[in-house]
Amino acid sequence: MMTNTESAKQGLDLSNYDEEQVRLMGEMCIMLDNDDNAIGAESKKTSHLMGNINKGMLHRAFSVFLFDSQNRLLLQQRASEKITFPDHFTNTCCSHPLAIPSEVVEEGQLGVRRAAQRKLEHELGIKPEQVPLDKFKYLTRIHYMAPSDGMWGEHEIDYILFIKADVDLDINPNEVKSYKYVSMDEMKEIIATAEEKGVLLTPWFKLIDETFLYKWWASIDNLDALVDEETIHRL
Repeated sequence: MMTNTESAKQGLDLSNYDEEQVRLMGEMCIMLDNDDNAIGAESKKTSHLMGNINKGMLHRAFSVFLFDSQNRLLLQQRASEKITFPDHFTNTCCSHPLAIPSEVVEEGQLGVRRAAQRKLEHELGIKPEQVPLDKFKYLTRIHYMAPSDGMWGEHEIDYILFIKADVDLDINPNEVKSYKYVSMDEMKEIIATAEEKGVLLTPWFKLIDETFLYKWWASIDNLDALVDEETIHRL
């Protein structure tokens, strides 16, 4: 994993960032061409630097939207320690499949599902048996780019996964600052008043909210007709 010393040798001083978040920057992401074909692997640090993103570096990601039995969506607020988009509210879990054998499997989005299950446990303490791989409903992919703070940003092909499950939470405070379940009306109110209330929202969450979220949410118990395995939506 990437240490502060190793990063400094590469001309990037990470000493002001949280030690655990710096460690995670050493994880290897799956690099892509514009058609979501895997073409290699680079560290999370390398793939999230805007200098590299502006040259076209693109990686695979996923966004999980978890709903409880009352059809409320679980939101999280990213921890202050996060290097990209700290303190921003977002959907339940957003991260990356890693360039490891179990998570590069593309058939049935199996690698992405495994990564989602892993990160739900890491960030929110949700046990894998509460979110079985076959219960994730894959909906589509979105391709977007978003700067975070000038140095860091995102450029991803993001796999959208819905899952309906009542789960037990054991929050990792290094990842998640707060969380809440919201109804559709409450979600619309958060979005409508975010700017005036100073509520920070991640760019991918805003994009999904503006384009697809409520259509999908309204059909949470009958999503099959909305699945699109072919399209990569360029947002």
